[in-house]
Amino acid sequence: QVQPVESGGGLVQPGGSLRLSCTASRSIFSINTMGWYRQAPGKQRDLVATMTRDGTTNYADSVKGRFTISRENAKNTVYLEMSSLKPEDTAVYYCRCTSSSGVTVWGQGTQVTVSS
Repeated sequence: QVQPVESGGGLVQPGGSLRLSCTASRSIFSINTMGWYRQAPGKQRDLVATMTRDGTTNYADSVKGRFTISRENAKNTVYLEMSSLKPEDTAVYYCRCTSSSGVTVWGQGTQVTVSS
């Protein structure tokens, strides 16, 4: 299976920015959708943003206008540019890759902490 690997998390002050990256190490199957989900302590894992291979995007209402998803298909890599970060954005951010046949794999997650 493809194992996505996330990077770019860390500690940032409110109002700051971070860029997350996720790369699927091998293209065993054709990846259709790549995206980001997040899970705060004690809460369920929620959608942040996704992008299909043809560039169609979907964002959670809470991040619209602040976060931007992009991807490089040739590198099996997806990015999440996060700006105007808020304490409520604090969570573990997970990368998810889904093939055209519906097979889904998750990354291990990267911690994002927004705090002064």
